[in-house]
Amino acid sequence: MNNKRTAETPLDPRRRQLLKLAGASAAVGGLGLPLGLAKAADAPGQAGISNDRGDVLDVAIIGAGLAGLTAARDLQQAGCQSFVVLEARDRVGGRTLNHDLGSGHVSEAGGQWIGPGQTAVADLARELEVDTFPSHYQGNTVILGGDGRVEVDLKGTFGTDETLGAKLSELSRDVPCGAPWKSPRLAELDKLSAGDWLAGQGIKPEDRAGWNASFLLTCGVTPAKMGLLHFLSMINSASCNYMKLDSIKDSAQGTRFVGGSQALSVKMARQLGDKLRLSCPVRRIDDWDRDVVRLHTDQGEVRARRVIMAIHPALCNRLQFNPPLPEGRAALQRAWPAHSPARKTVMVYPRPFWRDKGLNGHVIQVDGPVIWAYDNSPPGAEIGVINAFITNAMVASDPQQAQRELTAIYARALGDEALHPQAYSEHDWGLADPWTITCVSPIPPGFWSAHGEALRPPCGNLFWSGTETADIWAGYMDGAVRSGHHSALQVLNALRRA
Repeated sequence: MNNKRTAETPLDPRRRQLLKLAGASAAVGGLGLPLGLAKAADAPGQAGISNDRGDVLDVAIIGAGLAGLTAARDLQQAGCQSFVVLEARDRVGGRTLNHDLGSGHVSEAGGQWIGPGQTAVADLARELEVDTFPSHYQGNTVILGGDGRVEVDLKGTFGTDETLGAKLSELSRDVPCGAPWKSPRLAELDKLSAGDWLAGQGIKPEDRAGWNASFLLTCGVTPAKMGLLHFLSMINSASCNYMKLDSIKDSAQGTRFVGGSQALSVKMARQLGDKLRLSCPVRRIDDWDRDVVRLHTDQGEVRARRVIMAIHPALCNRLQFNPPLPEGRAALQRAWPAHSPARKTVMVYPRPFWRDKGLNGHVIQVDGPVIWAYDNSPPGAEIGVINAFITNAMVASDPQQAQRELTAIYARALGDEALHPQAYSEHDWGLADPWTITCVSPIPPGFWSAHGEALRPPCGNLFWSGTETADIWAGYMDGAVRSGHHSALQVLNALRRA
């Protein structure tokens, strides 16, 4: 790199610090500078974008979820102050969202769990001083089917066949989580759905409901619509151990955050001040192939040398790109599934009464609207909370009627005390805002064969981020944090090289 400067163009001290740190650090997220949370305001800054048709920023970050905020935090810790975070919603957190239950308690309306191997998000929580606690699963799970009711101790699992799980674990060794399209068995595996594979395993009829529920919870669709290759790549993330992916005990659903998962984003946002701009959707991106990229937002134009796209791939279709993106990337965005929002409900009781009966508060309904209900009480169990993923088509859209329908199901499963909740709330991610078009990505068969190579390579000065781009735990909060670290390092190195 040519470092010569003329007397007329001195190197800005801020830029000098950025370049020095970017060149010296092997991983931006490991710099470990002080957080200064005690000085942070309670709400993100709302000052106007200072570079509207003025100065050119080093970096613009689109999206204030875990990926975008992690990238912003890394830029700050590396000494870069010339950036802005643009968020379309009026809040931070992306697909994580806390619902306030009062008295200091919250319930998570979006992503909420972490587990073994998810070290990136766990490290972030420790740095932000957000504590964790184990998910509650001790006791019997209630399974409802027709007029029948069964109590069974699933010992922290969802009751799927561990023998078949072991077969899936073995298959996953040939499917790298970060690049499933590079599997040596790509041609064989990517033409199958998970349902195709399960159908060839001689599954008993009584076990099909468990597999359907498991896939609906993890992937947002039934096995018939989930690509086997992608599902195996998810298991590969979990150390090639299906039970670490699809259980509660010692698994990806094993740990929760005190204060809810959105607390991570809120704490990171407080450190950004006026570098965070809410209610600021980006509508068009011009000149991404030139030295300065122009972003047209609802609050004016932003110009930046590099742009981190920390949003869902399918959401990129709502932006106009001039010039158009390369066909490979554009085709990936058009083909990306965007049809799996979720409706999550919260029922609050004075205490977790079900625990007194030897029940763990978990309910699986074979032929009804409750895909899975579970004990989501706070760590001290000061109140009892039952969260549930439900099938929209089987529950009234009116919240009051939905509450009546669900309490009747819970009473059948847990006892008549369930008929008298203190509060009820729900969050339908399909209706909440126009910026959450899907919660998870049920990648279909054939997708990675056609589009995998276009997932991560930058397009000009656009750098792709977000959990879907992670090389491990893609689709999870951990993947979002990892992608934020990676994209921050990418742009810092790109600025250094420039």
